[in-house]
Amino acid sequence: MAKRKVTRKKIVRKNIADGIVHIAASFNNTMVTVTDNAGNAIAWSSAGNLGFKGSKKSTPFAAQAAVEDAMNKAMEHGIKNVGIKIQGPGSGRDTAVKAVGSMDGVRVTWLKDVTPLAHNGCRPPKRRRV
Repeated sequence: MAKRKVTRKKIVRKNIADGIVHIAASFNNTMVTVTDNAGNAIAWSSAGNLGFKGSKKSTPFAAQAAVEDAMNKAMEHGIKNVGIKIQGPGSGRDTAVKAVGSMDGVRVTWLKDVTPLAHNGCRPPKRRRV
């Protein structure tokens, strides 16, 4: 039998100057996605993707590492100016924003908190009588 030739998909380097860094900081993990202004993903990373396991995923250090990994991937595509959208109550949100600001060659133009807030939605369960 003839051997099949393995073809790999060629990585296309885009030339995108402006983008948005989406940071989702939950209690268990921190996920970072870098997109262009239209919302198409350029690069992404998360604390779990970098090898942090269990409760170490929710640490500020893991969030910083996830941001640095995603931004290094995005800078290969030419990202220079970014806006930051941050969502969630996680412990790594402040460290993640500082990590984006400390990256060399990247200028932060705006910062927006897009955490959803409930406007007195569902009725809470009845009070326990113990």
